[in-house]
Amino acid sequence: MKKKFVVFCGLLFAFVCINFSVSSAAQDVPGSKDHPLLTRMPGFYIEGYDIKEFDSVKFFVGDHKSAPVEGKTYRYSYHNESGRPNPSTIQIQRNYVNAVKKVGGAVVFEAKGDVWWNTTLKAKNGDKEVWVAFEGNPNGYAYTLTIVEVEAMKQEVEANAEAMGNDINATGHVSIYGIYFDTNKAEVKPESDAAISEIAKLLKNNNALKVYVVGHTDNAGSFESNMQLSRDRADAVAKVLVSKHSIAAARLKAQGVSSLSPVASNKTEDGKAKNRRVELVEQ
Repeated sequence: MKKKFVVFCGLLFAFVCINFSVSSAAQDVPGSKDHPLLTRMPGFYIEGYDIKEFDSVKFFVGDHKSAPVEGKTYRYSYHNESGRPNPSTIQIQRNYVNAVKKVGGAVVFEAKGDVWWNTTLKAKNGDKEVWVAFEGNPNGYAYTLTIVEVEAMKQEVEANAEAMGNDINATGHVSIYGIYFDTNKAEVKPESDAAISEIAKLLKNNNALKVYVVGHTDNAGSFESNMQLSRDRADAVAKVLVSKHSIAAARLKAQGVSSLSPVASNKTEDGKAKNRRVELVEQ
């Protein structure tokens, strides 16, 4: 009887130890999972996880140089499980470099610092361009990945003719967002149709209204080139209103003011985006 009791206690102790081991093992953040392009290092768990349907992230592309990349954004913080030996940072970094190269990607930039290692990678996942920022702790127990699938933002807020009219009545002008151009180009992009249609509706609802169509830029590039670009963009919008919406050309005057009238600081990407706009100003 005593022998059976000892065996039972031994089995019970083993069962408790196994369950304690399983329950105490680190778990991924609920709802998190690895990105389809890249797995994790063995023995690591997801300590932090965040997804944004659209965001802008600055990636290192050279010494003291960065470039904004926009699209669907994933942020991961990986941590080694307690009690496991830590791999070296270079081992982790090279695993990701080799994985990206294996699918035809490349290293854009890499740098080793005193605290973190930074590596920028670029690859294709299907038809999408994907940027990856790897940051590794020098002791090898933690690292982060920031991944951006490059894509344009889905426009969910459209300009509204009634709101435009209210702003013009109150202040004499209105800023129009939702009119798009390629960088340094003046051709109106098709995704601008909704905003321009609302401008046309505003003008048709008030046949007496005449406006200046004014182009604005941020301060990137020379003032002179931006002055020409802003004028060309304003002229392009006016021409679309005339040709596609039958607005009388005499009601529209295109002007460009370059970066002379910012509505936000040009020191941030968000501020620059706000400054790149078209305004309607009552004549």
